[in-house]
Parts: sequence; structure tokens; C-alpha cells
Amino acid sequence: MDKTVLAYVDSPTSPSGHEAQRARNPALASMSTRAKFLTGTITALATPFRDGRIAYADLKKLVAHQLKGGVNGLVPMGTTGESPTLDYDEHMEVIRFVIREARGRVPVIAGTGSNSTHEAIELTKLSHEAGADAMLLVAPYYNKPSQEGLFRHFCAIADTTDRPIILYSIPGRCGVEISVGVVERLRARYEHVAWIKEAGGSVDRVDQLKQALGKDVTVLSGDDSLTLPFMAVGAEGVISVASNVYVREIGQMVRLALANDFARAGRLHRRLYPMFKTLFIEPNPVPVKYALHRAGIFGSAEVRSPLCAMTAANTKTLEDVLRQLD
Repeated sequence: MDKTVLAYVDSPTSPSGHEAQRARNPALASMSTRAKFLTGTITALATPFRDGRIAYADLKKLVAHQLKGGVNGLVPMGTTGESPTLDYDEHMEVIRFVIREARGRVPVIAGTGSNSTHEAIELTKLSHEAGADAMLLVAPYYNKPSQEGLFRHFCAIADTTDRPIILYSIPGRCGVEISVGVVERLRARYEHVAWIKEAGGSVDRVDQLKQALGKDVTVLSGDDSLTLPFMAVGAEGVISVASNVYVREIGQMVRLALANDFARAGRLHRRLYPMFKTLFIEPNPVPVKYALHRAGIFGSAEVRSPLCAMTAANTKTLEDVLRQLD
């Protein structure tokens, strides 16, 4: 573990605390000058399998497809990567593999969240050592902690790394939302906790975050179909499922929105919207892995149990939508 872990000031709300952090850590000082760091189109990578094992040749092709398409960042081991069904060693090897393949050309944001604080800390430390540029930390699932429990959970992890942390609020999967109040408290205490992937399905929630924190928080959409509405009220990009396949198209839409050209972005959104919705006709990442196999990027659409292949009816529906985009 890098020994430059920050020693945080006692007062969590003191403005001088962030200044002291920057003085101790040059990486944080440079963060403040990179206004567009961890914005734009960031892909939540699917994990390819062949006969139950990770297909690294296919993962290599996926990373190459992303880089060629102009992606702004890569997330290995998020929900789309089927992180709950990979064991500890597999989880870390996928992260290390993507870091090696990216070769510093775009940020790699390691999915290091867990419903165990201890496990999340260990995954974060290992990913930091491996060279991950940032961490994506989902709210603890199944436990349903209180908001105070969430705050302490994220503090314990933030204390182990000085790399940027993207909070991940997805109450539909976790059973708990990261409240605006918790985001405010974390942002006041840690300069490197300044991003949130918002997947609660509410434009109003983005408004609440921006009203409370303004430029002090970067909001990223966690729902492809809501990326444009979210950006209209202040989000600055997306951690996308659809961009696994359609990285150029999603990237163009997001760039237009960032340039405040919502008329042209809206036309792209309308064209892509049926695909956005149909990719969730069954649990993610089942449909997108079918699409990746169909596109020749993955040699198989295989998922791990308890996920399973799509029904024939849903496969036809997805085929019809993808054919329209062809």
C-alpha cells in the first residue's frame, strides 16, 4: 500500500482541511486542475466467460473496442461485470488485467464495493496498489445499514486511499439510498470523495445533490435512459451499460450534452432510447452480453448463475431493436 495515505484533520467541515490534504499529496493538488476528470462516457465493463472461466482474450477485445471508440473511462467489476459471482482472486485479476490493457490511456475505476466494510477496504487497498485511478463504491447491499452506518462505512474506506472515490447509490439493488446528507458529510471531510453514480431513477435527486453541493460534487448517471435528463440538470456524464457495444454513439450524445447542444443530443437519445430500455428487458448484464456476442466482441453470451440466458421471446425483442440500430 502506498504510504502517502492522507492524515485527515480533526474538523470534518474545516475548509483548511482540503488545503492541508493537497499540500500533503501532489496527486490531490493536480485533481483540482483536471475539471473534467472522471466525466463523460465511462463504461461499466461486462466480464466475458467461456465454460465458466473468465475469457481474457474477449476482455482484451472489449477494452480495445472501448479505447478505439473514444471512451473516457473504464469500470471493471461493477454490477455489469457480475462482481457478486466472481471470487476474490478473480475480482482482482480482472481489475489488474484492465489496468494493464488500458496502459494509462483512460482512467480505470475499480469496483471495490462490498456489503462487508472489511472486504471493501481490502479490495480498495489492493486496487490502489495495482494502479487503479479511482474506486467505485456501491452502498452496502442486503445489510440495509442506517445513514450513520453508511457514513462510517465510506469513511473507513476513504481513510485507506487518496485516489478518487465514486459513491454508487442504487437503492433498487441495495435496498438503501446514500442520502444527500451523507454525501455532504463525506464531501466536507474528504476532497477525494467528490463523485457519485446516481442510479435511483430520479431527476429530482440530481437536483437535490446539485442544490446542496453545486460544483463540489460531480454526478454521473447510472441509467442509460436517464443520462440526457440527468445532464440537463447538472450531471456530467454516465457510467454506462450500453456503451459496452455503442461506445461511439453514447460518447457523441454525452459530448453534445456537455457542450450544451441538447437539441442534437436529444435526437441521438431518441434514436438510442429503445435500445437503452431493451438492454434491461432482463437482469443486467444478460442482454448486453447477448449484444456483445452478436457484435463479435465476445465469443459467448455466457453469464454465471443465478443469472441465465434470455428467454426466446425476449431475445427476439432485443434482436428487433438491435437490428434497427444496425
